[in-house]
Amino acid sequence: MIKLKQLESLLQDVDVFEKPKIQFEQYPTSAHIASRMLYTAQSMYDDIEDKVVADLGCGCGVLSIGANQLGALYNLAFDIDDSALEICRENMEGFEIENMDLINVDVETLTLRDKVDTVFMNPPFGTKTHKGIDMVFLKKAIDISTRAVYSLHKTSTRDHIFKKAKEWGVSCEVVAELRYDIPAMYKFHKKKSVDIQVDFLRFAHPDPKQ
Repeated sequence: MIKLKQLESLLQDVDVFEKPKIQFEQYPTSAHIASRMLYTAQSMYDDIEDKVVADLGCGCGVLSIGANQLGALYNLAFDIDDSALEICRENMEGFEIENMDLINVDVETLTLRDKVDTVFMNPPFGTKTHKGIDMVFLKKAIDISTRAVYSLHKTSTRDHIFKKAKEWGVSCEVVAELRYDIPAMYKFHKKKSVDIQVDFLRFAHPDPKQ
């Protein structure tokens, strides 16, 4: 397996949005955070190598591309924004990735015939445009996976998320507490950047063998 620093360096070459869309709360996942999410998932839990991996709200594809570099058997990258998928496709070509499908779809209406093993996502927090969309993404990720879901959520929503995870029959653990640095990208941003307290969470399905 490639080393963490090597993965982060690779992901710094992933192109990001030139004109992000606030209605989709498009904020790129930094190479620093993405590499640590993915490396942890593989090194601690063996949730990537030889697995089918999905990315909900893939944006420009940093999580999908990182999972591919860590040995994912196949990647499915979903996004509602076709222009984001176009950037993702160009990134795929730059990394010469073939075992990945890009699908233009609204996550709320997503259905899969066959489930995936693992889902990674940095979902919209639902603070600006679509309240509760973070939980819509999370429920969908749990529904389409058989193994684990890795996701970033505001620390302030932790209690609510743990309660919902219990209702949905999955375990939930805080893998790490992060400071998510959001740069000034939209007109309403008054500061150069803002740090948001974010939980890196892992949701695990019950082991069918137990």
